[in-house]
Amino acid sequence: MSQSLSYRDAGVDIDAGDSLVEKIKPFAKRTMRPEVLGDLGGFGALVEISKKYRQPVLVSGTDGVGTKLKLAFEWDQHDTVGIDLVAMSVNDILVQGAEPLFFLDYFACGKLDVERAAAVIKGIASGCEQSGCALIGGETAEMPGMYPDGEYDLAGFAVGVVEKEQVINGRSIAAGDIVLGLASNGIHSNGYSLVRKIIERARPELDAPFVDGQTLRQAIIAPTRLYVKPILAALKQFTIKGMAHITGGGISENVPRILPDNTVAAIDAQSWPLPKLFQWLQQAGQVDSQEMYRTFNCGIGMVLVVNAADAAAVQQFLQQQGETVYEIGVIRSRQNDEHQTQIS
Repeated sequence: MSQSLSYRDAGVDIDAGDSLVEKIKPFAKRTMRPEVLGDLGGFGALVEISKKYRQPVLVSGTDGVGTKLKLAFEWDQHDTVGIDLVAMSVNDILVQGAEPLFFLDYFACGKLDVERAAAVIKGIASGCEQSGCALIGGETAEMPGMYPDGEYDLAGFAVGVVEKEQVINGRSIAAGDIVLGLASNGIHSNGYSLVRKIIERARPELDAPFVDGQTLRQAIIAPTRLYVKPILAALKQFTIKGMAHITGGGISENVPRILPDNTVAAIDAQSWPLPKLFQWLQQAGQVDSQEMYRTFNCGIGMVLVVNAADAAAVQQFLQQQGETVYEIGVIRSRQNDEHQTQIS
């Protein structure tokens, strides 16, 4: 007689999944907002829209962490990629003026390692807490044979809300406006295929002291900066005409996404210091300067466009909120079909 098979025999451990849910509940609980109805673990999560909004518009975003995960696997460092996951989505919806309301994650693996998954999701909860966003649920998928041992994939989904008349779309941007740049924490979550290629070629001593008390390894894996709370505070006092989250495509390709067709952002590359990490990447990989600007954030994680009369006050306010802010350029009229970001 054939032996009876179970789901565990097929490689899926339901008990491990249940254990993970129990482990992450305290982390998720700390992120709760008054709009959330019900507890973690239901089939769907219920969230009402605050009555402070007269004409609420929902803004949604989704993203992953990219090949930065490959370094997390190789270096067995899983406690910060969850912050990256949150930041990539909430920073995106923030640029349209949205207050992040809730976040859901998708964690997929071949075999569930409860401790490793809990470390990742603890990071997700930390990112949500830092951005005032509720972690209301998610999906843990154990799929034998789909992923190599020790590896997993992550996706995140954020929903925010903004008053209809306060949606930021960049349409009012005009020649003479000032471009402000908020400093990044490092590479954030883009360009890691090139980063890994540079590491492979240069074979650096990753655990040698590098900058500001960090090793090179720590500098490379540092999580994406969350800009939500300082910028939401600024929006209560100032008009910000447009914002660009500097993600895939770097400064060169993200800034044009917010510009009217007849304008160009003239960026002065000397207006902020190129952080040591990007200097190392450029030198070790022999990467052309323009390639750096279209691949990496090069030290600028978020770009704001404001009226010239407001620029100094916005800069000062954000610095008081803990941000490092540079005036990095000006908006001018576009000549013919030139690229809408000119960095020199």
